[in-house]
Amino acid sequence: MNKTVSIKRVVTLITALSMVIALFGAFNCIKADAATTEVSMYSSELYFSKYGISTRFIYVKTDNNAFDQQVTVHYNYLDGEWKDSEASYFTTLSDGSKIWKATISSYNTEYAIKYVADGVTYWDNNNGQNYTNETAGTAPVAVSRGRVFYGYDQTIRASVQNYAYDKNVVVRYTTDNWNSYTDTAMSYVSTNSNGTEDWAANIKTYTDDFSGFEFCVYYEVNGQTYWANNFNQNYDASYRVYP
Repeated sequence: MNKTVSIKRVVTLITALSMVIALFGAFNCIKADAATTEVSMYSSELYFSKYGISTRFIYVKTDNNAFDQQVTVHYNYLDGEWKDSEASYFTTLSDGSKIWKATISSYNTEYAIKYVADGVTYWDNNNGQNYTNETAGTAPVAVSRGRVFYGYDQTIRASVQNYAYDKNVVVRYTTDNWNSYTDTAMSYVSTNSNGTEDWAANIKTYTDDFSGFEFCVYYEVNGQTYWANNFNQNYDASYRVYP
């Protein structure tokens, strides 16, 4: 009788222990999933490209009210030589999330993002693949820098999230400091490996010095409008890749 009771107690303890382990594992999964919302690559810009080396601006979005925050871009500089670039606070979006900006220069464009908030470390490594040349990360729409200007012709390029098949992507530009402006529809170009789409438009500015030229891009989809306006500063003729 005592032996039977002891066996039942052992079975009960094993069952309880299994439940605790399973519950602990579930908590770990929840924590891991939640971490992906803390930090994300928002957008990136190719700034300089020559002799095999490129300089890129990385904009990182964080969603955390921690007192102590640090954002670092961990990047492949050359043939497996990894370096760190500390990001600086840049601006705050309308939803309260913060944007940080880092600059990396490398022969191999490959990077991941490390975020430390009150001693807790989070990573965004593009689902284990790292980032390379993506223009839009979690940004709804992001503008790419043009390489050169050919006379009055200007090509504007943007990447958008594929929220729905039906969408409008439009470049709005001015040549007289916004006393007037023109909207030009952009056309679909291609779909990237991360699911974002590239769109482009050719515009004629009819000005030779670009002194009054500025532009921005808006994206209409599912009844919503998203803007890429250089974080409320708009883009001008200097927004290009420097050789």
